[in-house]
Amino acid sequence: MHDFESEHAINDALGRARLWSPFLAMILDREPVLAHSLAQGQLDLGASSAAPDMPVAKRLRLERRAMALNVAIGDLAGVLDLTAVTGALTRFADHALDTAIRAAIEERTPGAEPLGFTAIALGKQGSGELNYSSDIDPILLFDPATLPLKPREEPEQAAVRIGKRVVELLQARDGDGYVLRVDLRLRPSPEITPIVLPVEAAIGYYEAQALPWERAAFIRARAAAGDIALGQRFLDAIRPFVWRRALDFGAIGEIRGISARIRDHHSQGQAFGPGYDLKRGRGGIREAEFFAQIHQLIHGGRDRSVRAPATREALARLAEAGWIGTDESRALIDGYTLLRTIEHRVQMIDDRQTHALPTGEALDRVAKLHGLEDAGALLALLAPRVAATGRIYDALDDTARPAFSHDAVTLETDLAAAGFDEPEPARRRIEAWRSGAYPALRSPAAREALEAVLPTLVTAFATAPVPQAALLRLDALLERLPSAINIFRLLEARPGLATLLAAILSHAPTLADDLGRRPDLLDGLIDATAFEPVGDIAALEAAMRAGEVGGDYQARLDHVRRVVGELRFALGAQIVAGASDPLHVAAGYARVAEAAIGVLARATIDEFAKAHGIVPGSELVILALGRMGGAMLTHASDLDLIYLFTGDFAAESDGPKPLGATLYYNRLAQRVTAALSVATAAGPLYQIDTRLRPSGGQGPLVVTLDSFARYQREDAWTWEHMALTRARPVFGSPDARAAVTDIVRGVLEGDRPTRDVVAEAKSMRADMAAHKPPKGPLDAKLLPGGLVDLEFAVHVVQLVNRAGFDPNLGTAIDRLATEGLVPPTLRAAHDVLTRLLVTLRLVAPDAAPPGHATQELIARAIGVADWPAVVATLESTRQEVRRFWAQVTGEQDG
Repeated sequence: MHDFESEHAINDALGRARLWSPFLAMILDREPVLAHSLAQGQLDLGASSAAPDMPVAKRLRLERRAMALNVAIGDLAGVLDLTAVTGALTRFADHALDTAIRAAIEERTPGAEPLGFTAIALGKQGSGELNYSSDIDPILLFDPATLPLKPREEPEQAAVRIGKRVVELLQARDGDGYVLRVDLRLRPSPEITPIVLPVEAAIGYYEAQALPWERAAFIRARAAAGDIALGQRFLDAIRPFVWRRALDFGAIGEIRGISARIRDHHSQGQAFGPGYDLKRGRGGIREAEFFAQIHQLIHGGRDRSVRAPATREALARLAEAGWIGTDESRALIDGYTLLRTIEHRVQMIDDRQTHALPTGEALDRVAKLHGLEDAGALLALLAPRVAATGRIYDALDDTARPAFSHDAVTLETDLAAAGFDEPEPARRRIEAWRSGAYPALRSPAAREALEAVLPTLVTAFATAPVPQAALLRLDALLERLPSAINIFRLLEARPGLATLLAAILSHAPTLADDLGRRPDLLDGLIDATAFEPVGDIAALEAAMRAGEVGGDYQARLDHVRRVVGELRFALGAQIVAGASDPLHVAAGYARVAEAAIGVLARATIDEFAKAHGIVPGSELVILALGRMGGAMLTHASDLDLIYLFTGDFAAESDGPKPLGATLYYNRLAQRVTAALSVATAAGPLYQIDTRLRPSGGQGPLVVTLDSFARYQREDAWTWEHMALTRARPVFGSPDARAAVTDIVRGVLEGDRPTRDVVAEAKSMRADMAAHKPPKGPLDAKLLPGGLVDLEFAVHVVQLVNRAGFDPNLGTAIDRLATEGLVPPTLRAAHDVLTRLLVTLRLVAPDAAPPGHATQELIARAIGVADWPAVVATLESTRQEVRRFWAQVTGEQDG
């Protein structure tokens, strides 16, 4: 690079380097050709006085010397920014490490491919952020199956010898200096393990024994040198160890502990001023790094966008994702950039691995090398950045929370002061927890976590709508947990989540039961997007296909169950929190179910095809009916499905174990039903109801499209045509879906037997009322004038008039109202009843009036002022629906 401005800046930097940096002045004297090029404004990061035929170690030393000079002058001149500087230094380290590995293998086994030996870069090399005097901290691994060996040599011996030679090539000093310092102490158990580890042993260690701080270290891990494919295989294998979906606030506490120990150990460098430790001091480089890593560990398991290894990029992405404030991110990035730059100046002076500001005249030298007047100007430049970083990092430390007394009288007094109207039973519950009565609370670590979170729990539960009920449900949850440590640490770190938990436990027994089975469901609520509408089908399918499960079918079933469980729990929490309209939640439940059907049906088809192939010219189609067809589910809805297949029923599959098409699809549909319903290690999914298929439970599970069409046109009963009004294809190719939709439309619009729809509907409704009475006084579905009456009435109008067809009942009502076939007010009745049904499935599944606080929640959910308004609205809505049903059927409403 060369222009007039940069030539001037480079020459100014050369002058400062000769005056204030003995190390750079020495290189300029020993590299006259390079010095001359720089004086002409020529900056060439690849320039070197090394010759290709030199011994490897000497060549690398000379390359390092030239690179250090070019990068330093470019840095001082402002031609290279911090990203360019650290990137150049990292690229050289990768090159040197790779060259040393290849040379060590070539020396021992000439001509052998450099396979089976890899270096995993950690720390600043891993993230591309090396400084001038950084150590590199690789983990060296080998594969016994591919490592080049001498005759009769054990792979373990060969690997260690190669590793020692690599370190020697890079670290040995002579008159030309050295290449890189190598620190191998970040490998597993360095005090007892060899310097190079078998890759499978390393994978086993990180899966089973690794320490919490090692997770943070691997945020910045990268396969940097040697057999890159081997290194990447290792990193892929341990990715679940680093990025956990279930949060581990223990690891975060460990990182905070490391920071506290660093502050304590380097206490002399904590105070800002001369001698301040730029790396380890309060508000220094390490605290910006730890701040980023703590938030990455919290959110990176679920949010892949924040898995950036470089500190500044990580901070920027965390802000973009909304996990940290934009102002925090900018302050930390600015501070980190300046401190790293001044750290480089300190290291340029004598090429020493130091991070502390010097004192006395030496500090003036650093300031002048940077282009400032004196030490005072440098400290003034640094002070606000250091203060801002320290302040932001300190805010993470919540160790000063108050503890609760173990004395019974004092504890009751404290509970009463916190807001418990009945402190005595709350005190007895806390004492039971402290006694370790439950397995989840028996370990000292669990009770320590309990004590840490008690202030948060007490505050949240004291202000809960029904504190004692919430506390009892929490007690039931703790009784079922194998370990309570992680949920306590999560609640301690996120007090707002404790308040939401108290509300869920107060109001929503359905969600409380879900949480008892899967406590990790609470993790998903720390994400702000949990209170936004779930994505479209494509986005949901992508989330369900994601996850490191490879081609493992069982792992895919488990992964989909985990994702669905988290999404359904979050949708329910939206209603409890008053964050969403229950109608939007109902539509969200349906999108989640449709995505699960798509992903699991496709995975099952692919798995089935391994043994039986496919039926050429044919495919499975899944038709949804009922609430699933109408795309409006509750938390507890079954899925009403019909399985169909296209093509010739006499065809045969083309796999190793061929089957006739009918048998093929019946077995496949059984597998799909199991994939959607059977409980796995990750829990249950959906209840599947296939009784709406042709001929009901007596008919085959799957029929051809032609058989389905013939049955609907010639033999189906009125109740089956009523069900067909809500039919919607949810799986199959666009052409297959269109073919099914055409059949359904043709039948509904008149291609069906002539029957007395009104009389048959009246008879069916009477039978249902006799055999399936309402659960309770709030049963918005089965009470007279409830949703079933509304559905029956609308379907009768649709079939009699051959109009207003849409699988979504609300949209169908709108279409019928436009044609003057139903009262316009019927849509509002539909919405009230649906909101009530969706909400009650969560908070009053027995359809009985709940406690006062939950009554307020229900009122809010259906958009009225209070509980009397809920009761009045339900009654008036039911009356309107009953009038409409009477009008449709010719009955007297009474």
